[in-house]
Amino acid sequence: MQVPIKTLDNAEAGTAELPEAIFAAAPRADIMARVVHWQLAKRRGGNHKVKGLSEVQGTTKKPYRQKGTGNARQGSLRAPQFRTGGVVHGPVVRSHEYSLNKKVRRLGLISALSQKQAEGKLVVLDAAKAGDGTKTKDLARQVKALGWRSCLIVDGAVDPGFLRASRNMREIDVLPTIGANVYDILRHDTLAITAAGLAGLAARLGVAAVEGEAA
Repeated sequence: MQVPIKTLDNAEAGTAELPEAIFAAAPRADIMARVVHWQLAKRRGGNHKVKGLSEVQGTTKKPYRQKGTGNARQGSLRAPQFRTGGVVHGPVVRSHEYSLNKKVRRLGLISALSQKQAEGKLVVLDAAKAGDGTKTKDLARQVKALGWRSCLIVDGAVDPGFLRASRNMREIDVLPTIGANVYDILRHDTLAITAAGLAGLAARLGVAAVEGEAA
């Protein structure tokens, strides 16, 4: 599958061959939903906590005698029926993480990549590097010329200068190949992958990379 390679200056830089095993698969919405749910569950803090009967502060004395008062029997003012009592079966600190098979995670990533390609929202860059003295305003001007409303850039190894220039831009996120994930791919309108990023994704997903033609 031949696609053109672009530069950050919106110029042509040859063509690249996309592996069909990664970018021409039938997208599975159900698999992508499972992977996104797994990712979001992993990042949850799980630090919600309420106090139970044994944790709230208060006296341990029986409020009144068991019989003869005409009231319901009570053993503690820390019981949940009282305003200052503990909570029954309330949330406690825990991890929301669960396991998901590697095959499912791999298929989810392939589905997300294939969906971007099918929608025409996949761009192949020659490189994502910042020149000497490149500032955020310079990169913002290039992104505007490319027509990117929201973009995720995947590179083999993120250039520190490029990362520094893009850090203050809400519409741009930069990730190394190892960090490419279904959630970030789907929540951005455009996916831009560098030539090095393509080779890295192919190696990560166990697919033979195909060399492109330089301009």
